Amino acid sequence: MRVMVIVKADKQSEAGVMPSEELLAAMGRYNEELVKAGIMQAGEGLHPSSKGVRVHFSGSKRTVVDGPFAETKELIAGFWIWKVASMQEAIDWVKRCPNPQMGDSDIEIRRIFEAEDFGEAFTPELREQEDRLRAQIEAQSKAG
Repeated sequence: MRVMVIVKADKQSEAGVMPSEELLAAMGRYNEELVKAGIMQAGEGLHPSSKGVRVHFSGSKRTVVDGPFAETKELIAGFWIWKVASMQEAIDWVKRCPNPQMGDSDIEIRRIFEAEDFGEAFTPELREQEDRLRAQIEAQSKAG
């Protein structure tokens, strides 16, 4: 199964405070372990919400709201995409992670939907489209 491992933002990450060289090195070592174990599929840090926008949907209307956003505890500072055998395996790996923030921090783990999770609504035509799009994405990432 695939999971998204979400590093929650804090006041420092939202203020744009960059991680120390020590934390960058520790995260680099941790990411190497994840890659060697065949778990990590992607992982990135995110700029603070002050550099982001939200698009609010209400029927056919779209409203763009510029950051920063008030609720730091609801914001994301970074993420990984992992392929693991179970949620327990993901938990075990997160417990080994260096603390991603200077103070207390939270990391959330969420399962990513797979095609079979959608049941009959995910028709053979939709499955074929999904497979085609994934192949195009992979080809583009190799070319770019």
